[in-house]
Formats: sequence, structure tokens, C-alpha cells
Amino acid sequence: MGPLAGTQLLALISLTVGLDNGLLKTPPMGWMAWERFRCDIDCKDDPENCIREDLFRDMADRLAEDGWKELGYEYVIIDDCWMSRVRDEHGRLQPDPSRFPGGIAKLARYIHDRGLKLGIYADMGTHTCMGFPGTTLDKIDIDAQTFASWGVDYLKFDGCSSNPVEHMLGYPLMSKALNATGRPIAYSCSWPVYIGGLPPNVNYSLLGDICHLWRNYYDIQDSWDSVQGILEWFSKNQDDLQPAAGPGRWNDPDMLIIGNFGLSVDQARSQMALWAVLAAPLIMSNDLRNLDNGARAILQNKVAVAINQDPMGVQGRRLLQEKNRVEVYWRPLSRSASALVFLSRRTDMPFLYRSSLAKLKYNAGNYEAYDVFTGSTLTGLKATTEFTLSINPSGVVMWYVYPEQRSKETETLHHQRKKASPFTFHKAKPGHLTVL
Repeated sequence: MGPLAGTQLLALISLTVGLDNGLLKTPPMGWMAWERFRCDIDCKDDPENCIREDLFRDMADRLAEDGWKELGYEYVIIDDCWMSRVRDEHGRLQPDPSRFPGGIAKLARYIHDRGLKLGIYADMGTHTCMGFPGTTLDKIDIDAQTFASWGVDYLKFDGCSSNPVEHMLGYPLMSKALNATGRPIAYSCSWPVYIGGLPPNVNYSLLGDICHLWRNYYDIQDSWDSVQGILEWFSKNQDDLQPAAGPGRWNDPDMLIIGNFGLSVDQARSQMALWAVLAAPLIMSNDLRNLDNGARAILQNKVAVAINQDPMGVQGRRLLQEKNRVEVYWRPLSRSASALVFLSRRTDMPFLYRSSLAKLKYNAGNYEAYDVFTGSTLTGLKATTEFTLSINPSGVVMWYVYPEQRSKETETLHHQRKKASPFTFHKAKPGHLTVL
């Protein structure tokens, strides 16, 4: 089936679907098992790390007790390998009885009791990616009803062991089936990644009527190379991807791997900053039970989270790729503000980068810039003012930029806005425009 025929079929199906159930007006935040814990089902020799109900209870406890929930990290998401190898006598999916003896409904109650939400995994195909029972077309309705009856709040629907025609039918049908349950369930589709992630094979306008978020590209791995590869693909294709995102419909570059083994502190800050500017889901995959303070500080940075959760929901873009291997990313935000990320792709030493807001297409005026990771504020910044930043190798400088108010009346409004803001501002010396 050609792309045009597929688009026509999808358009026909989408007319009857419509997933505007009010969910995910900002990108989802939470925790997911896959990148850190994969398909470890050896609960005999590795009980602390295997996929079982204790792991998800532990992570729910950490989200609820360690300051995550208050920032918006609310989803606890089970990935592959939770299922029994066979469906029950009624054709329903069921959890592995030895690893989830209490069942998913009981686990959902545990998570809900802590003010959190439960996510679960299924696959549009004969088998999941790790060989557990899949959701074929004839099982979509019963699986949606089963998830709703358990109290599930989020479904990640993968696409292994299937084909493009089944995907084209199954992903919209699951959207319709989830709606029919009457339970608000966020819907994450892996569909685009299985068909190349780009138009004309992917019609993002129609996809946004079916799914709340979607995986565009390959799985993230625990390395800086993986983060860079994902970022480069998103940036090269931003003209196709960026317009597709908005409240209730998000591109998903995959999980945050901060706090694992593959990223330095600077690289961890880079992923957090770039995911915030890309309006990406902030879904961690790490061990919250053993997270060091540095990783926690990055993931719980209130300004980075607030930028990610900006209600305008406009995905950011790469503005510049300099010959010196510095890249600049920009995202427009509410209240005439914006976010800038200066990323060094260098591997040698800290680099002094010189620019001005005018060079970055800012209008004439007076601005202030809050440094997200140092907590200092740069004042007296005209659009034409040259500034110099020191950026560590594979690191970032991230700014929250906002217009400086001058008149007494607007200054009062500015003060009120700051007071209502989740940000705490620390004034730097006026005219200090070298940030080293």
C-alpha cells in the first residue's frame, strides 16, 4: 500500500476517533522501567532489579516521598515483560503470577493512593518486542477494557511483530477503544518509528488526532552518543516534526537516562536542557532508589521543568550550527519569554562562545537572562549587547530570557509575574556580560 492510499485510509479512520479527552496538555512526566531495567525477569538471582510489582511500588514510593510528584513527575510506567506467556481463559492479558502476585489492579491502587498514575505496555502485533503476548486486531477492544478495569492511566503501544497495514488499522482502533472505556487513558504510540518517522509515510496532523504522544525514532541507550544521535535526527527533521507538537500531542525522543551510567554531569544537564526545549516527555528511566544528588538536582531543576511544561506547548528548534561546534536551540514561551540552550559538541576543553540576542533574531529591547543551572541572572542585556559564555565540552548553558520592564506600571506587573512564577531570581551585577 502506497503512502497516499495509507493517508486516505488513516484520514477516514481518524474521522471517527478523536482523542481530545483533555489529557497531556503539557508533556507527560514520570518514570518508566525500560532503559534502566529492560527485560530482567530473573527475580531469583536479581530480585532488586527484576520486572515485578515490588520494583514499581518502590519507584512509586520514591516519586511520592522524594519531591518528584510535586514537580509533576506523576506516571509510573510498566514496560515490556510484565505479562504471563498466555492469556487467561477469557482471552485477556494477565500479569506473570509469580512476579505480580497481587495483580495489576492492586498495583494501580497502590500507585493511586500515593497521588500518582499507572502506565502499562502492550504491542500492536502477535508478540511484544521481547516475545510476550501481543495485541492483534481482534484483541484491541478486550485489551483496552482490561486496562481500564485495572485502573490504568497511560498506555504505551509498541509495534513489533506486525506490519504497516496492521499498524494503520490498529493504532487508530486502539485510540477508539480506549475512548470507549470511558476512562481517561493517555495514549503513547510507537507507530512512526516503525515507518521511518517522517512524511509522507507519517501524517503527523492526523496522528495528533489519534495519539497524545508518539515515538519518532530508535530507542535511547545509556550513552552520550545515543543522546546526540537522537538530537541530530530531531534537529535535521525539525521542519517536519516541530509543527506537529502542541498541547495534547507530543513528539517523544524517548526516556531521560540521567542518573544511570553513561552520561557525565555536563551531558546530563545537556539532555535535560534539550528535552525541555524540545517540549519532550520527561519520563525518567533510572533507579530512583539509588540516585546521586547531582542527578537529582538536574532532574528536579524547577526552571528546566517549568520551561518543559510551558502551557503554550510550542516545541523548540535548532537555530544555529556554528563551525566551532557550538549549537544554539530556542523555544518561545508564555509571557513573552523564551528559552535558549547553547550546546557544545566539542570534546577538547571549555569554549568561549560570543554572540548577542540580535544575532539570534531577538527584537530590539532590554532583556534579562536567568541561567537555569547556575541560578544567576544577567541584567542590562540589550539585544545588541555582545556576551561571552564558557561552555564545557558536551555541556550546555541554558537561559530563560524575558523582556526587562521599564515603566513603574510595567515594573509592578513584572514583579507580580516573578512572584507568581515558579522561578527564584538572583540578580547579578548590571553590565556583567561575561559568564565564565
